[in-house]
Amino acid sequence: MNDTAATPDTPVADTAAAPAPAAAAAPRATGSTPFWIGTAVLGALAMVAITLALIGQQRIKALEQELVRRQQDSQGQAIEARALAQQAQDLARAAEGKVALLEGRVAETALQRTQLEELIQQLSRSRDENVLADVDAAVRVAVQQSAITGSAEPLAAALRQSEERLSRMNQPRLERVRRALARDLERVRAVAVSDVASLTIKLDEAIRSVDDMPLLAQPDPRPAAAPRPGSAAAPRAAAPASAASAPLALPGMAWWTWLQAQAAWAGEQIWSEVRGLVRVTRIANPEAVLVAPDQAWFLRENLKLRLLNARLALLSRQYDTAQADLRDAVATLERYFDRSVRRVVLSTDLLRQVAGQARQLNLPRPDETLAALSAAQAGR
Repeated sequence: MNDTAATPDTPVADTAAAPAPAAAAAPRATGSTPFWIGTAVLGALAMVAITLALIGQQRIKALEQELVRRQQDSQGQAIEARALAQQAQDLARAAEGKVALLEGRVAETALQRTQLEELIQQLSRSRDENVLADVDAAVRVAVQQSAITGSAEPLAAALRQSEERLSRMNQPRLERVRRALARDLERVRAVAVSDVASLTIKLDEAIRSVDDMPLLAQPDPRPAAAPRPGSAAAPRAAAPASAASAPLALPGMAWWTWLQAQAAWAGEQIWSEVRGLVRVTRIANPEAVLVAPDQAWFLRENLKLRLLNARLALLSRQYDTAQADLRDAVATLERYFDRSVRRVVLSTDLLRQVAGQARQLNLPRPDETLAALSAAQAGR
């Protein structure tokens, strides 16, 4: 009963006491509002951040996929570009080969064109121009031949033949060339050029005669002079010969005459032998007489070698060397050989003649003829 009595009073107490917690809760609610607002703001910011992060991650994934796709495309394009570059190189090499082939063909065509133009020009030349070209070529070749051989004969022959050829044509425009040819021909003929062929022949003769020339140390035995016919010695020489071949008692001849003839013949024989054994000669160089017999062979061979050197020098147009060798050879002949013998004198004169003719001479160049030919070919 107490409980029931008290029950109606409980709400009164509760109602009396209820305003107190509400009043106490009001200040609590007023203090937690900023917290919840901050929490809400932070939650909103977190949501925004998470949303932005998700959006950024999606974008990054999209960019990664785009980069991978583009990288794959780039690799494909690089491979394709490499293949195209290789093809371009192959095409360039093929083009270079074709260009080289074309250049070769162009050069060949240009050469053929040049040759064809020259042929056309040669065919289109007149008769006078052909003659002038032939004369110019002949004169230039003759100049080279004269320079090689050292003889003026090739140049003189070419000038003479050219002049005769132009004179047969009888062209007034070629008269200047004819006069130039005549003047050059006169200048070439006026030059005394050494005839090397004749000089070498003379040296060969001198070389062959070396072995026959006597030395001063070894003179040749000179036979006694035969008596002249009709002289007093002739019957005396004939009489002993007939007396020697006849018996002692000759018919028609006194014994005294026969005895005188025998004595005269014996005296002449003895005198000729004495003259052959004894010889008196004045020698300017005593050392020439002192040459030993075994050295005579070396002396002759040295003289031959000297003359052969002079011959080779003449053939090679070395006139100074030839002059020196010829001077030494002449000095050897005059010092060691017997100049009273005709062969020695003839050989010495021959060598001096060769030395006088072997001299260096410059052939005149046909410059006037070449200038006239050039002017005539140019049409002046």
